Amino acid sequence: MAVQKFVLDDAFDEAFYTLIGIHCNVEDYRLAYLINQGLGIALKRRKTDLDLSHSQAGFSIYEWEDQKQLINWSLVSNICKKEEFQSRNFESLFDSQEKIIKTFHLLPEYKTVNFLLKIDSEISSSKTKYILDNLLKIPQIATAYSIDSSILKSKDNLIFN
Repeated sequence: MAVQKFVLDDAFDEAFYTLIGIHCNVEDYRLAYLINQGLGIALKRRKTDLDLSHSQAGFSIYEWEDQKQLINWSLVSNICKKEEFQSRNFESLFDSQEKIIKTFHLLPEYKTVNFLLKIDSEISSSKTKYILDNLLKIPQIATAYSIDSSILKSKDNLIFN
């Protein structure tokens, strides 16, 4: 009897999602509300943040599952600031610990992007243009654009489940 071997490595390398980078300075809950209003979707905050084991950072994430079209939408913060205390090496009359704010990025290649909108489906370019046009109509969003996921080095960070 012949043994058959299937190799699935190449099947999972291709991106089956659309990724949009958003530049804006509002809080995550406010942006989720504005996107819900602008696109007619219902993003809700996940109970737990997205934690990356290698950076010990928690990124806020909002999700919505479109039951009609079987599409998952995720809005995730690209920036996480964490406060840490570092001991000083010299003697001082004042505090012996110094407060340091460390910044972590979900996608280090796009450090200026504040939020990422991930749509777990390959949608047509006309649908992507429609989504981008509606996002750009929101006054609080400075700019939004599609990100080519095939050139990302840290695409493993976009696996949310």
